[in-house]
Amino acid sequence: MFKDKKRKIKVILLVSILAATIFYGGFYFGKNKQESSRSLAYSPEVENSDENPLDFNLYWEVWDNVRNNYVDKVKMNDRDMFYGSLKGIAESTGDPYTIFMDPKEAKEFSDDLAGTFEGIGAEIGMRNEITTIIAPLDGTPAQKAGLRAGDKIYAVDNSPTIGLTVTEVVKKIRGEKGTKVTLTIIRGEEKPFDIEITRGVIVVKSVTTEMRKDGIYVIRISNFNNDTENLFNKAVNDIIQKKPKGIILDLRNNPGGYLDTSIKIASEWIESGPIVAEQLNDNRRNEYPANGFARLKDFKTVILINGGSASASEILAGALRDYKKATLIGETTYGKGSVQTLQDLSDGSTLKVTIAKWLTPAGDSIDEKGINPDIKIELTSNDINKDLDPQFDKALEIIKKK
Repeated sequence: MFKDKKRKIKVILLVSILAATIFYGGFYFGKNKQESSRSLAYSPEVENSDENPLDFNLYWEVWDNVRNNYVDKVKMNDRDMFYGSLKGIAESTGDPYTIFMDPKEAKEFSDDLAGTFEGIGAEIGMRNEITTIIAPLDGTPAQKAGLRAGDKIYAVDNSPTIGLTVTEVVKKIRGEKGTKVTLTIIRGEEKPFDIEITRGVIVVKSVTTEMRKDGIYVIRISNFNNDTENLFNKAVNDIIQKKPKGIILDLRNNPGGYLDTSIKIASEWIESGPIVAEQLNDNRRNEYPANGFARLKDFKTVILINGGSASASEILAGALRDYKKATLIGETTYGKGSVQTLQDLSDGSTLKVTIAKWLTPAGDSIDEKGINPDIKIELTSNDINKDLDPQFDKALEIIKKK
């Protein structure tokens, strides 16, 4: 899915987000957690339908050889070796979304889905090749310490950020609550100065809304997490009460999340019919029908998408496009057309496995292709540096048309 990262000009990442999650968490999983888990017991020899019998004694031969002969033997740890081998099983699929997470990674992943993180609570991005504060989140340590939108991060704990990616800077800034981090800031024409921030627990809402003075209602969904359905339902009730001229649904840089949440949201526009179909590994096909009240079906709607819109956000955009319930504006989406389940394991670790490919209601597979907008408008570097948003401006124009 990272086939065209150059298209994704605007990258905004929460400083508090786990670095590993930035790599794969953007493409979460399509279905809710599976409560059950199974343990498989292997005999020394296992029949393989395609090859000769597998001798699992070889596993222990490799284990003992590495454990006894590796040059930095004192650094070897049986637990790390064990979990590393399980990661290798998942990686052998060649699928970047089939992943084994050890207990620590699983806990952090679960916290991310809950919208709870430990860090300073600021959004950062890259402007003119300089790591920049996009916005400190309200009530967070970053805001309380005095960080402002537009502040440039020159160094983290005296380590320069020049030449680092946003992800690398995030790794340096995030950390456990109660610990401190010092950011060297350049603000406007001022000389560089330090701001010390004590990290805390950050709770981030996945849905934000705004009823504009021009009568247009804006909904921004950053991902499909545990809080999304409830927050979106509140937005729907607000829309019904305020009766706006139209709705702008912003799914830009939304990496995805729960499949059933995206189906529930799509059902607020779509009365009946499939929202998405799964193509399973045995060629079976499951359709997931609309299951809501279609309370927004009569509101003029525009959806904003870009190269960072993936997975569940593509399901939502694709469904509203196929049923002609919304106009899509922006750039081609990421093209992550697979579904994953989570299986909680006995020791607190988690296995995420790709189980299906998904199709839009019209039968289109968008895996590695993405969804094309109805109106293509690219966000340029110049737009970002000047705080311009021609995609949003076009959405306003369309809704205001009679």
